[in-house]
Amino acid sequence: MAFQRQNYFQRRTKPKGPKANERIRTPQVQVIGSDGKNLGTLATQEAINIARQEGLDLIEISPNANPPVCKIIDIGKYKYDLQKKANKAKKKQKIINLKEIKLRPVTETHDYNFKIKNAKKFLTKGDKVKFTVQFKGREMQHTNLGYNLMNRIINDTSTLGKVEVQPKFEGRQIIMIIQSL
Repeated sequence: MAFQRQNYFQRRTKPKGPKANERIRTPQVQVIGSDGKNLGTLATQEAINIARQEGLDLIEISPNANPPVCKIIDIGKYKYDLQKKANKAKKKQKIINLKEIKLRPVTETHDYNFKIKNAKKFLTKGDKVKFTVQFKGREMQHTNLGYNLMNRIINDTSTLGKVEVQPKFEGRQIIMIIQSL
């Protein structure tokens, strides 16, 4: 005789989305009709029957209200509208990247101008720019050159951005972050 194994540990998934029809467990609900008019507080079963007569569903819109607010609409249409709202919000959201530009205290003017030009390009796109001035060997004795370079960067980018993180010394480097206006 073969032993049949039950899926005892099988995971039960919770239904996603708003509660609809028989899943609404409260005894009374505030009902909004399919035309948008407030039908008042009704017994849940009575509200479900009204929705079924119209060929629609009773959907819980505001579960935390007392009594919960339900609306008579098609559940497919409601889920579609929620998805559209979420996509619209996602499109409006702006992603900000952090770009890093590394310098040395002895960086020549042409290289400095080239890096500042790139920083300005990043700031106009709306990104943040992290400037790092690295010191090697005996350059550590001349940290004032690094701070002078950071002040020069602040002056050159002041039209496009403002300093988010002031220049600070960390180990063998000075770090500063500028964000776009």
